[in-house]
Amino acid sequence: MDKNKYALIMAGGVGSRFWPVSRTEFPKQFIDFFGVGKTLIQSTYERFLKICPPENIFIITNEIYSDLIKEQLPDLNNFQILEEPIMRNTAPCVAYGCMKIAQINPDAVIVVAPSDHTIGNQDAFINAIEQTLNAASENDVLITLGIKPSRPDTGYGYIQYTNKTLSDKAIHKVKLFTEKPNLEIAKTFIQSGDFLWNAGIFIWSAKSIIKAFEQFIPDMFEIFDQGKAFLNTANEKLFINNAYQQCTNISIDIAIMEKAENVYVLPSEFGWSDLGTWASIYDMAEKDYVGNAVMPNDHVIMYNSSNCMVNVPKNKLVIINGLNDFIVVENNNTLLICPRDSEQMVKEIVADVKSNFGPEYI
Repeated sequence: MDKNKYALIMAGGVGSRFWPVSRTEFPKQFIDFFGVGKTLIQSTYERFLKICPPENIFIITNEIYSDLIKEQLPDLNNFQILEEPIMRNTAPCVAYGCMKIAQINPDAVIVVAPSDHTIGNQDAFINAIEQTLNAASENDVLITLGIKPSRPDTGYGYIQYTNKTLSDKAIHKVKLFTEKPNLEIAKTFIQSGDFLWNAGIFIWSAKSIIKAFEQFIPDMFEIFDQGKAFLNTANEKLFINNAYQQCTNISIDIAIMEKAENVYVLPSEFGWSDLGTWASIYDMAEKDYVGNAVMPNDHVIMYNSSNCMVNVPKNKLVIINGLNDFIVVENNNTLLICPRDSEQMVKEIVADVKSNFGPEYI
């Protein structure tokens, strides 16, 4: 296995759209939604074990989740867990992780990926990552994976690509990044045939991404560059605590990917879902003959009900009669019942619950 290949897994999100199952103290990446015996982060870690040596896999997370990481991924050493003191979006996260890896191995090529995606075709995913890692080792480029869209989805960002390619003819130059569009625009994207869903998975060499930080977000580059001698030492935590206080809250997409000229994309198909909402769980779950997805409880009885997403504790007897196209979710002494087409309200609901009843329910 190539010792220059590294993975940086981002695991700091709170997953508020999966409330009440996902909570601030125990967010979605640490949950086994499908009852398969593995949480999302455990599945992600296992995928990258097929690509990188185990010592080359790093997890970056909020410091309050370090114990959960150690519990769920006991084979990791402490130095492989990067603790963020505060949430500052993905640009500081990438700067910290990639500069730390560069200090270990200046010739590193790195895949940066979220911890909460599901992948249906593992072999196709591994092939895509290895293909782009090889391209990144040979070219000064920033590569992302784009998912071939199956529908005009308004919940994803889109990537438009051109016919220009690297020597690997499958990897195309990016023309444009577009934030989540409305339905009509999404339909035109699908019809054009040159748009992909933005999966938020990035591949680059340590040298290329550090050069990009220096060019496009020099203030952040300077913060981490001045303290790079502290990385991988006993003083790393103190340095990072100070560095994050100075960092802008900005995504890697806005900070670099939308500005750089050397951005490329590999159009991909490997059964990808980012599990962003309960609807995405419903789409992937097994369903009965009338479209009900019930998990992981076998003590649920449905009457005159269809196309419902039900997720309740295993020891809970639940009887549902006359519901169609609803989400029914219970956890942590909290019950949520809402129409499936209103699930985008969950963030608003969480804010109202916090305001009315305090953070202990969040």
